[in-house]
Amino acid sequence: MSRTQEHSGCVRSADALNEQIRDLWLRAGGRLSADERRTYEALVTEWAAAIRTDVRGW
Repeated sequence: MSRTQEHSGCVRSADALNEQIRDLWLRAGGRLSADERRTYEALVTEWAAAIRTDVRGW
């Protein structure tokens, strides 16, 4: 996730982020490189924020 995305206020849906996380794992064959691990951690952090936003919106 780029810093621009992080601060732009543009929030992706939890579903979209979950799909990206699954795709990352599939492409990596279940073993993440250091760069992929950083991407994974950023996606999971963004996913958790999206989930919190969804829950608050109920």
